[in-house]
Amino acid sequence: MTTLFVLSGPSGAGKSVLIRRILEDLPNIRFSVSSTTRAPRPGETDGVNYHFISREQFQRDVEADYFLEHAQFSGNCYGTSRRELEEAGEAGQDLLLDIEVQGARQLQEKGIEAVYIFVTPPSYAELERRLRSRNTEDEAAIQRRLRQSVEDVAHVHRYQFVIVNDNLEEAYSRLRSIFVAERSRLRRMESELNAILASFHN
Repeated sequence: MTTLFVLSGPSGAGKSVLIRRILEDLPNIRFSVSSTTRAPRPGETDGVNYHFISREQFQRDVEADYFLEHAQFSGNCYGTSRRELEEAGEAGQDLLLDIEVQGARQLQEKGIEAVYIFVTPPSYAELERRLRSRNTEDEAAIQRRLRQSVEDVAHVHRYQFVIVNDNLEEAYSRLRSIFVAERSRLRRMESELNAILASFHN
């Protein structure tokens, strides 16, 4: 049974580091590679970090109902292919999505069951410090991300879990606990549990 884990939060909250840790630490998790119209950042690889496509191709994919969700953020478009969820199910993996609050809201409005997790920095000032320390964007881009962050945090109540990423180790411990707890739910344990219960009747 595939469980969908959805992470959202302002750019600069530290989602990428947490995601990298969870993928290295826990088995059978597939990271959903989103499509985007933005240009690759230094060190990013097409097909690994994102599927980098043109705005024209993105629009064609929207019209073809190719995306499970899609959203516009900071002047660029992002979308999750329906195939990502299908392939995770076929491989017996959970699927982890790193998506904007717009996309998460679309999934919720479609009634798609998922574990919704919001990652936030400890303060607006710390978020601004992190964005500036990247040295990857000009002032206009940083200001756009800061304005977007105000809108993002207004949607935190739509999520089931909140992780304040102040101390990385503590934040990761909380994230890992959510994954372990979800995988321990009765519906996830039924096949293993049936064999255990049967042993009590032998």
